[in-house]
Amino acid sequence: MSEATAVPSTAPAKSKTKTKAKTKPKTKRYQSPLYLALLPQIVLFASAVVLFWLSQKDMAGTVEYWEYFIPVIALISLISGWSQSYLSDQLSAWYLIKQVVHWGAVFALLYAANTQGLRESLDAQQYTSIVIYLTALASLLAAMHMDFKLFFFSLFLVFCAYLLAVPADNAMLLYIGETVGIDDAESKTLSITIGMAVVGFIASTFVLLSMRGMVLSKRLSNKRIGNKHKEG
Repeated sequence: MSEATAVPSTAPAKSKTKTKAKTKPKTKRYQSPLYLALLPQIVLFASAVVLFWLSQKDMAGTVEYWEYFIPVIALISLISGWSQSYLSDQLSAWYLIKQVVHWGAVFALLYAANTQGLRESLDAQQYTSIVIYLTALASLLAAMHMDFKLFFFSLFLVFCAYLLAVPADNAMLLYIGETVGIDDAESKTLSITIGMAVVGFIASTFVLLSMRGMVLSKRLSNKRIGNKHKEG
């Protein structure tokens, strides 16, 4: 009998190599896009200009709009003030308490004015001016303690309130007209108001950019410290 001889296979064994798909490392976003950060300021200044324009035409009909505008400012202050709270290492609970107490006091004053007869004792021009001055003061205090980006907006509200309270022979308009070289400035109230809003928005933008830079620097610093602790 002939023994069966096994013929070794000369075919090379197929090597299975696992190829790993190259994936791009995900970069963590440390800040929201700039246009989103600017949106609250745009809303504030644009809304104030529109309300001022409407008040020039019908002061009595816009009082409630100014009052409804205060919750909008409060909401924007609550959202945009987190960055300043983060920079000062403030507890989130304490920040929320300050916001609630601050704007709650403003709403309480408005409620008292509407229920204790103050609104009925004043004409539309006087009461609207008081509401805008109160809103400006509330925004200024919020800027000092919680969100400095509201500082220039509060000054703009004071400007609007003063123009509405003194529509004729306004010293502020005369001064701006003489300084900038605007003839018959009193007849160009809306144009000057829009210009002041643009100036206030630009100033607020510089504050915003500065604060974003500080926030980014702190977050990157905290990340480096965290990485050192992990390595150690």
